Amino acid sequence: MSVIFVLIIISMTVAGSFLALFVWASKSGQFDDTVTPSMRMLFDDKKKKVEKSNDQAGGSSQSGQVKSD
Repeated sequence: MSVIFVLIIISMTVAGSFLALFVWASKSGQFDDTVTPSMRMLFDDKKKKVEKSNDQAGGSSQSGQVKSD
């Protein structure tokens, strides 16, 4: 029974240290993305152009469907 208490204490210590490291990393800017927000507009345009060209060519946006005439 005392082994369970030791394991609980060790696991709480490990979990607390991971939480502290996560808070430290997020406050120091490790998860800040400065590149993608400026490029997001470009990614959306490319995706819309691909879907639009598929629709004009008679293709379907879902894979596996065959369009019969």
